[in-house]
Amino acid sequence: MSTVQATASDIAGQIGMMWEVLKAPLLVPLLKSAVYICIVMELMLFVERLYMGIVIVLVKIFMKKPDKRYKWIPMADDDLEIGSADFPKVLVQIPMFNEKEVYKISIGAACNLSWPSDRLVIQVLDDSTDPIVKDMVETECLRWASKGLNITYQIRETRGGYKAGALKEGLKHNYVKDCEYVVIFDADFRPEPDFLRRSIPFLIHNPEIALVQGRWRFVNSNECLLTRMQEMSLDYHFTVEQEVGSSTHAFFGFNGTGGIWRIAAIDEAGGWKDRTTVEDMDLAVRASLKGWKFVYLGDLQVKSELPSTFKAFRFQQHRWSCGPANLFRKMVMEIIRNKRVNFWKKFYVIYSFFFVRKIIAHMVTFFFFCVVLPLTLLVPEVEVPIWAAIYIPCIITTLNSVGTPRSIHLLFYWILFENVMAYHRTKATFIGLLEAKRANEWVVTEKLGDALKNKDKSKPVKKARGPLFGDRILPQELGFAAFLFFCGLYDVLYGKRQYFVYVFLQVITFTIAGFGYIGTIVPS
Repeated sequence: MSTVQATASDIAGQIGMMWEVLKAPLLVPLLKSAVYICIVMELMLFVERLYMGIVIVLVKIFMKKPDKRYKWIPMADDDLEIGSADFPKVLVQIPMFNEKEVYKISIGAACNLSWPSDRLVIQVLDDSTDPIVKDMVETECLRWASKGLNITYQIRETRGGYKAGALKEGLKHNYVKDCEYVVIFDADFRPEPDFLRRSIPFLIHNPEIALVQGRWRFVNSNECLLTRMQEMSLDYHFTVEQEVGSSTHAFFGFNGTGGIWRIAAIDEAGGWKDRTTVEDMDLAVRASLKGWKFVYLGDLQVKSELPSTFKAFRFQQHRWSCGPANLFRKMVMEIIRNKRVNFWKKFYVIYSFFFVRKIIAHMVTFFFFCVVLPLTLLVPEVEVPIWAAIYIPCIITTLNSVGTPRSIHLLFYWILFENVMAYHRTKATFIGLLEAKRANEWVVTEKLGDALKNKDKSKPVKKARGPLFGDRILPQELGFAAFLFFCGLYDVLYGKRQYFVYVFLQVITFTIAGFGYIGTIVPS
């Protein structure tokens, strides 16, 4: 036994000597450089958030609402004598893929839109691979068609181009040629009946406008803590980012659904392209470079569903982070060389819209708070200024919270959760920038609809069976939890900064995520 203890002591001593030998000449300079880089990125994010905060206040106080800034005349009621001649013909596209739980939602909402039936074409673009689901969707379309609605069920031989391919194919049909505008609703979206009457007048009376985007609202935001966290992030996006872009530059990223396009603008921009997984943002940037303007209507709200399982949320965030980075790689020089938009709009798109929000925001959150800051606990020679470690992050977090005042009490946990998700977003961002293997991965976000509510509550709920690793146990999250625990423990034993309180809370969050106990657990 004494021999074993002596051997262990010798190994520990050798590791300690190697650590001391490498620390001063190698680790300290590297870590100091990482701290400086992270502080610069943090300041860039801080200035961006402060700028948008100031602008949104000025917009709310001094700027007129969209219906006052642009010409807007309400649509007249149907006249028995002139009929519906004054109403433009509108195409409604509903792309879906194996949407068993929610397919009726958007079809029913589209069929209930307050618009003359002879001026409305509803197109269900079904890429489903499950024959049972395809039959159900087609039956639903036939049911509405029997009521006099102009609804068509469209399928393709292959899923080429995914959603972009379906939307592009849908515009090729002869019956679409008479349509001036196209509105897109994903399968879980449910617009109010007056959606078209409130949005289309902007397009009719302002020929320079290509897109009118509505705001998302979430029917299941109270389902679990995961959906509450998503609501906080997305409310900031709609309340601040979209509003600022619309008010100052008449540009923002199309959200892919809940918006209505001028078909002529889509054609001029080159149509739908499937070169990235953010075909909506791709089209928006190309249309903007052609000189088209966009309008965001914060009071035009469309109900939708948030992903409530952690697996679905991770796949969604991969696509939402990888796609913009990949699009930035493909379009940055095209934006720089463009001569139809002014310098400030190009600067806004490149620096603010893409670089800071889609790249820097993810990287600084992950590297600074999950890697660099914990490592400084092991290397006390490297210090992080308290204003960079605490004060500025608190201000940024406070500015992020303005969109969802009702969840202010969840703010601290939201920070910890966002740090966990920053790992996935940073990884996806690098994949997009480098156009690596998963750059074009497209996994449709799983929607549950009312599936859980409709389960027989008399039966005991069993957890879904599936792969243990990858679905429920996530080794990468657990690995980061172990790394942070070691850093926090070292700070308790030898440190003086007392950052271990934050580090241990982050350990708990990574551990919860690592074991998959976030969001809804789907019963088998």
